[in-house]
Amino acid sequence: MTTAVFRGYDRPALDAEYDNRAKVKRAMEWIAHYGAESARARAELPNRFDVPYGAHHAERLDVFPAVTAAVAPIHVFFHGGYWHRLDKADFSFVVRGLRPTGAVTVVANYGLVPSVDLDTLVAQCRSAVVWVHGHGREFGGDPRRIFVSGHSAGGHLVAMLLATDWAALGAPADVVKGGCAISGLYDLEPIRLCYLNDVLALTPDAARRNSPVLLPPPAAGSLLLAVGGDEGPEYHRQTNDLAAAWRGGGCALEVLDMAGHDHFSIAGELESPVSLLARAIQRQMGLA
Repeated sequence: MTTAVFRGYDRPALDAEYDNRAKVKRAMEWIAHYGAESARARAELPNRFDVPYGAHHAERLDVFPAVTAAVAPIHVFFHGGYWHRLDKADFSFVVRGLRPTGAVTVVANYGLVPSVDLDTLVAQCRSAVVWVHGHGREFGGDPRRIFVSGHSAGGHLVAMLLATDWAALGAPADVVKGGCAISGLYDLEPIRLCYLNDVLALTPDAARRNSPVLLPPPAAGSLLLAVGGDEGPEYHRQTNDLAAAWRGGGCALEVLDMAGHDHFSIAGELESPVSLLARAIQRQMGLA
């Protein structure tokens, strides 16, 4: 007889629910594709690579200026990889979906667990936004129009950024005007209870501190919650639970259940400025 560890899942079933590389047959093809398209984007498009936003070796970001001469909104993207894998260099391709419409695109790195813990990782991402706010005009961006997006663990970081007390960090309370969380994780208790915690080493308190579903909803701004229609029940629950917890606050919230997409193909939507997801982000920024 197996023992349930979370919402009726025993440990093997919970592990399987969150093991996207095993669930999605083309997972490694997609990851290789991300890297190849990102290298091509950096080779073809003007950019400032590895700009430091802090002292830690991982506190670096890549800036792709807008195509227009006017001061442009700034879009900051945070990569996924369950907080312990991948790199900003794997996600430069997202500039394809945002830059042609007139946005400055920033792709940010952060320290990976276990070189840092999750609290530090989240703090680094907040520091990246504060840095972008302070330096945005240097690359043609408007610090009054900062938006964020992220995939998977990056979706979690988007929600954490929207729930941040920015005034405590010396930035305007509404420094982030909106975000798009793509296939994100907003309740970290199942993460703490599955195989991922062998690396993440989350305590119950750390899981609670870093679960957006347990944090007060943003007082303003907007949030797009995108999830692939072909993703497992837990990813849909994660998305729907955050939507339910944050609806009714001051933040405008929309769920995009994207038919035909799995956990990896959904990020590929940002390769094209005319994709459904890219257009939704453009509208959020006032560019469509």
